[in-house]
Amino acid sequence: MAKKYLLQRLRDAVVNGNLRKTRRIAEQITIQHPALAKEAMEKMMEAMETVDKKYELKQCSVADVIAAASAMREAFRILEPHIEIAKAKVKGKIIIGLLKGNMQGLGKDIVTAALRAAGFEVYDLGADVEPETFVEKAIEKEANVIAISITVNETVEYLKKLVEELENKGLRGKIKVVIGGKGVSEKTCREYGVEAYAANAWECIKKVEQLSKRA
Repeated sequence: MAKKYLLQRLRDAVVNGNLRKTRRIAEQITIQHPALAKEAMEKMMEAMETVDKKYELKQCSVADVIAAASAMREAFRILEPHIEIAKAKVKGKIIIGLLKGNMQGLGKDIVTAALRAAGFEVYDLGADVEPETFVEKAIEKEANVIAISITVNETVEYLKKLVEELENKGLRGKIKVVIGGKGVSEKTCREYGVEAYAANAWECIKKVEQLSKRA
């Protein structure tokens, strides 16, 4: 019961965007129950899903979402070293980053944490990433999926260069692409010929799992 209570407190702290409390509980988990680290990550993803739904229903503000995401990110930093994923069980290798011209990485950070907790090996390239760099890193790390965050509409055109780069290297369809962020939609996915669009971190996990199985 104590373990379940601790996980529930962690979830509530993230939902409330209480960074100090979230950090304190995460540290408590690593000291008292390090084996719970992965379960704790899953509980925090559940918390962020709750926050996302509250935001959609206009029950909380953008500031509340940012606070919750920041709390989750801080806890993940503490818990990640204790999340052991056997190499044989790694679901796939993912390259993730913000496409050229995009600098806001909060959503990307949440997706990165969620994918790692779900069992993927994730290489985060950060912000303002050139289309060619995504492909180069995917080849270097032998990744099977490239996840791209696009928050600025005007930068969507760089997707064309990325798709062309995959085509030129004979990797189109072999390395799958999933896009997400406020600057894109299902329509963008179809227009640029990429494999998938994800509206949020939880949907991204499902799409990446599907794409990894097909890779």
